[in-house]
Amino acid sequence: MLELFKKSIYATIGLAVLTREKVEEMGKRLASEAKMSEAEGKEFINELLKKSDETKEAIEKMVNQRVEMALKKLNIPTRTEFSDLESRICKLELNASRQEGK
Repeated sequence: MLELFKKSIYATIGLAVLTREKVEEMGKRLASEAKMSEAEGKEFINELLKKSDETKEAIEKMVNQRVEMALKKLNIPTRTEFSDLESRICKLELNASRQEGK
């Protein structure tokens, strides 16, 4: 029963958008309402915090992948590609100025 309760909480709340304090506050309230022992409550809150962090990381990774895909479709260079091109141009300009100086 407790495990089902936990899973439904994970699935129904937007842990990724809550601050750490809000997750802790919500966890304490839910643990109290579920009449968990102090140890169970702490474990539950720790699980909520861990799940929140995992969800945030997963969403960030997904967003980064989607942005990268969109940039590729639009044929827009990434920051790394842009920096590489900038370096190549600087080297070419340096070589050209050396050639002129001979």
